[in-house]
Amino acid sequence: MSEYIKISPEIRALGREAEREIRPYFERLEEICDRNTEKVLAAFAKNRVSDNLFAGTTGYGYDDYGRDTLDKIYADIFGTEAALVRIGFVNGTHALSCAMFSAVKTGDTVLSVTGPAYDTLQNTITGDYCGSMKSYGIGYRQVDLKNGEPDLPAIKAAAADENIKLVFIQRSRGYGVRKTLSVEEIGEICKAVREVNTTAAIMVDNCYGEFTEEIEPTQVGADIIAGSLIKNPGGGLAPTGGYIAGRADLVENASYKLTAPGIGGECGCTMGQNRLLYQGLFMAPHVTMQAIKTAMFCAKVMEKLGYEVSPKAEEPRYDIIQTIAFGAPDPLRRFCEGIQAGAPVDSYVTPEPWAMPGYDDQVIMAAGAFVQGASIELSADAPMREPYVCYMQGGLTYESGKLGILLAADKITKAKAQ
Repeated sequence: MSEYIKISPEIRALGREAEREIRPYFERLEEICDRNTEKVLAAFAKNRVSDNLFAGTTGYGYDDYGRDTLDKIYADIFGTEAALVRIGFVNGTHALSCAMFSAVKTGDTVLSVTGPAYDTLQNTITGDYCGSMKSYGIGYRQVDLKNGEPDLPAIKAAAADENIKLVFIQRSRGYGVRKTLSVEEIGEICKAVREVNTTAAIMVDNCYGEFTEEIEPTQVGADIIAGSLIKNPGGGLAPTGGYIAGRADLVENASYKLTAPGIGGECGCTMGQNRLLYQGLFMAPHVTMQAIKTAMFCAKVMEKLGYEVSPKAEEPRYDIIQTIAFGAPDPLRRFCEGIQAGAPVDSYVTPEPWAMPGYDDQVIMAAGAFVQGASIELSADAPMREPYVCYMQGGLTYESGKLGILLAADKITKAKAQ
């Protein structure tokens, strides 16, 4: 006889109630998915994708036609002059770091206009490490959000400084308790910057945001964007890597930071991984919507259990991240245990907080994924610090994502009852 996952009848009933309430909002998500899928297919057709592009190369990777064609496809999808899509990017932070260095040199200043950058990227900017921007004499300033919104007057005042050569926008919330920016809001920031500074490059950390809307930041004024392939654009199939897309000169400069000056994107073998990158990109609009549906379901279930969530289930989504404020360490740990128990890989493992590289606090992470650390797959993580906010993201399928959320809710309620 087939076995099923053990979840209490009460939590299953709660899940059915939550799903009934969020179902009306799925239609808009499916419209976005349709438009983005069409955009991807159009780029594939324009660039004459065939299976001979999937073979890959070894060694230096010279004349890797599949790799170079994928660059063109990303550029078409994001509406940019050029793109750099490489498995040589070890994570999103690596891609972002290369992109940031594309626009600045010693004596220049980086301006972050959405408050502090994501934890790991701060090491690139102000860290006391060999190779950081600080070590090269590159300055840093920031404009904090005002009541959770971009402070456009303050941004204009700061960006008017002629030493500002890179304006940095973080689209998603990272480990901050703030809302994610819409592409429209990013466009407003770009417009404000351009009113006072016509030379600085405008860069967007696009992690977690790809394909959540019908347009991307590079279509509203951003000069360069970067992200990870084990998030949205990899569609759950890319085994590693990252991308940069934007102005041709900036992408070329970033490629020199990835490899070496004068070599750039001409080298970099793909070792037979091209097919997964192509197929993952093809799947990306659909998988991204599966993750958003999972996040909406999570928001509704956890709200019904009495926890504060952001965004609310009914609110528009501009990334795949869902936050739950637990206010205490125990329910946070129970939630992560449930997410791990609902994973297809390592479901028997109990997540524990640990000193994760690049973070100041211990981090607990539930991530039973086919690709290690892939946050387009169902995962949850949180720094173990007040107010004990958990960041849940991913879900390759809505059906499996629901089960992970229900298991997490079940573990929390059972612990409370003890």
